[in-house]
Formats: sequence, structure tokens, C-alpha cells
Amino acid sequence: MAQTSAELPKVPSSSAEREAAVDVKTFSNGLRGTATSSWSPASWTAKPIKQDVIYDDGQALSKALAKLERLPPVVTPTEICRLKRSLRDVALGKAFLLQGGDCAELFEYCESNMIESKIKLLLQMSLVLIYGAHKPVVRIARMAGQFAKPRSSPTEQYHGKTIPAFRGDNVNGYEPADRTPDPSRLVSAYFHSATTLNYIRASLGSGIADLHSPLDWELGHVKDEKIKLKYERIVDSIAESLRFMKTVGADSAASSLETVDLYTSHEGLLLEYEQSLTRRLKAPMHDTAALLEADDDGKQWYNTSAHFLWIGDRTRQLDGAHVEYFRGIANPIGIKVGPSMAAPELVSLLNIVNPNKEIGKITLITRYGEDKIDSLLAGHIRAVQKSGHTVIWQCDPMHGNTRNTKQGVKTRHFSSILSEVSSALRIHKEEGSFLGGVHLELTGEAVTECVGGSEGLKDEDLNTNYTSYCDPRLNEKQALELAFLVAGFYRNG
Repeated sequence: MAQTSAELPKVPSSSAEREAAVDVKTFSNGLRGTATSSWSPASWTAKPIKQDVIYDDGQALSKALAKLERLPPVVTPTEICRLKRSLRDVALGKAFLLQGGDCAELFEYCESNMIESKIKLLLQMSLVLIYGAHKPVVRIARMAGQFAKPRSSPTEQYHGKTIPAFRGDNVNGYEPADRTPDPSRLVSAYFHSATTLNYIRASLGSGIADLHSPLDWELGHVKDEKIKLKYERIVDSIAESLRFMKTVGADSAASSLETVDLYTSHEGLLLEYEQSLTRRLKAPMHDTAALLEADDDGKQWYNTSAHFLWIGDRTRQLDGAHVEYFRGIANPIGIKVGPSMAAPELVSLLNIVNPNKEIGKITLITRYGEDKIDSLLAGHIRAVQKSGHTVIWQCDPMHGNTRNTKQGVKTRHFSSILSEVSSALRIHKEEGSFLGGVHLELTGEAVTECVGGSEGLKDEDLNTNYTSYCDPRLNEKQALELAFLVAGFYRNG
């Protein structure tokens, strides 16, 4: 059941005011429930918070949040539980997780061509990874809600004036005149998320992922003839496998060749928004695992804004608001793990958000950087193995490899991204573990934001089509090339 608007947190200006402003309700919990008896969707308001947004107009915020509470869920418990079953397979080494999309979505990305290009790119990448790993691929898009971004500073300098930093389209606008946080953008974020997911569902239902249709594997951008030949062999092998299935009639009864599951995700940063879309709903009757985890009334708290959410590296404090919120929801969740994460802290965090040690509930998204992964990953793996938690290990090779050019343009080098992924594969193998997936910032558009790769993009090429308002993304050719290379690692052992 959604809370009434009277139960929503009032606009705080300090942690003390936040704690005093909210009547934290207590809900009973079943023997195997995820949350403790002291948890509620609003209990995070009594905790210290990082990356908070302070709104000038408290009345407008209350009105926006009350509106969100009345709106229907964006995703359903049935979909969330289906993803949890798939992620359990990933955690057990039976499947591979591909997660990718924009650094920060803009409202203007809610457009058919841009949505379709991401779907097609993730489909092609997953086919290549299936070929390489010989495993099913679980696809999660950073779409339909990935609007907010954490920032190193809440303000920035603009022509000698201090203005609020751009925090994402669901907070404020990119133009300097639009930087004041606007609560109405929270409601706009809901409708853009719902519309994007609606079009994803419609596109999948209309055959955009039908493997009976030819795929565009254009490889003209690959300048190295040896690499191009290797990619062409992989494409030919995939195409030949599909033709064989069609010839023997194995494809006619295989609905998996006509559509795929594609789930949505975002960083759970704006907790007022997440709380408003957290609903106490019945666990699916056909899902035994969900029913066992449910409370005595058969219900659980689901975040219905997305199938999968993650805690950022800047908001993972053990006693913080974000960890408090995340520990009570039934969704599968991710945790960003950076260089500052100590191994004992990581285990403590797992114990808080997953006390029942549910297999596949947690995805650890490591983001060290190519020069730090060798000194950090193995220790984290050993600590988790010793703790008894069975997690998904996912490599984010993007965030630890960001640099600025001489002109001050933020970019990433393809070779650094590939290096961190290859190091992760090697270290997991050495530690008796396995890499369960990759987490990438990418787009289906022909942007020029990351350098390197077979296109040979250089620093001076970045201004050709640099459109990101936040971090640089792999373009469609670079993303597909990375999938080819990761597939090669698996094929070659």
C-alpha cells in the first residue's frame, strides 16, 4: 500500500529537521522477510544523507510527491521476480549479465529512434556474448529512469557566479537559467520513464528483437584488417547458427528467437522519488521463492520505478539514508564498489542489505580503474567468498578510467576500458571466482566521446559529435567491438 501524502517527508534543510519531520511507521515482518521490523519506505529520512537535493518550494515538492504516490507502478512484481530468477542463474555461473545505457538520460531521449537504437545495440552485444560465453545473457538497460547523477560538488562556477550543478533532468535543467531544483521534474521523470518503457515493451512485442529478421552487422569502421576478419568470422558463425535452426525447423517453435526480456535500471539516488513509488504488493503466486521471502500476508515492499536499482559509490555509507532505504526493498539491487571500499566494509554492507544471503539478490559493480584493479579486486573477492554471500560480480570499466584532455574535455580510452575488463576476467579466474557481467555507459548513436577502438578516434575527434552532458559513452561501434573482444576472451579460455 502506498503511503498517503501526509506521511511523506517534508522538505528538510538538515538531517535533524529531516528526522523530526517524519513519523516513521513500523510494519510487521514475516520470518523470512527482507526488511527488519523497524524498516519502512520512509525510515531513511532519520538517517544522514549524501547527494541530497534541497528544494526551495516545499509545498511544490509535497504536491509532486503526492502525485507520484497516486500514479500506477512503472514495473510489476511479476517482472521484478522474473529478473531475480534470471540473476540467480548469473550468480551461479549459468548466465551472463549485460547492463548498459546512457550515463544520464535526458527527457529528450524519450524518442523512438533513440530507444530503438539502444535496444538493437544491446541485442547485438548479447548475441555476441552468447556466442562467446555459451551462456544465456540477461539484459538490463540503463533506461527509463536513469536521469539523476551524483556530483562531486553541488555548485559550479559560471562566468564568475556560483550556480547549482546540473543534477540531471529530474532535478534541474542543463542551461544556467534552469539550475534551480524543480519538484515538477520528478513527475516529468515518471512520465518519461513510463513512456520509454511502454515503447520498449511495444517494440519487443512487435518483433524488434526477432532473430528471423536480418541484423545490421556493418563492420566498415574497423580499420585493422586482421581484427575485421576476426569479427566477420564471429558474425558469420552467428548467422550460420541461425540459418541452421531455421533449416531444421528449430526456430519455428522457439519463441525465444522472436523476443527477449529487457529490464530497466537506474541509480536510486533521489530517495523522495523512490519512496513515492515503493509499494506493498502481493508477491506473484506462481513464484515460490518470492512467496517464501514475503511477509505473513504474502506481500513485499517493491520499488516499482524500475526492475533493478543500484547504490552509488558516493552514497553507500553503512549508516546512511541510501543503505537504509535499499535494505527494505524486494528488488534485486547493485552496489558500486570503488577503490575506497575496504573489504570488511563491503561484507558489513552485504550483511545489512542482504541478511538472508539470498543468491543473486546483490550485484557488486566494481569500478576501480585499470591501474588499481590488480591491487583491489582479489581482496574483495576473498572477503565475499569467506562471508558466505553468493553475489554477481560485474565489471564497470568506465568510471575508474575517466580523464580530461588538454582542452579539458572529459573522455575515456577504449584500451583502458578493455584492460579493466580483461583484468577482471583474469583475476576472477585466479581467485576461483568468475566475472558475471559488465556494466557499460553506451549509446546506440554515432557519438564521439570515448577515444580509441577500431575507429581510431583521437582527442581531436571528440568535438565531432560529443553530446553527453555528463560522462563520455561508448558509441555503437565501440560497444559492439567490446562485446566481440569479451566474447574472444571466453572462446579462448
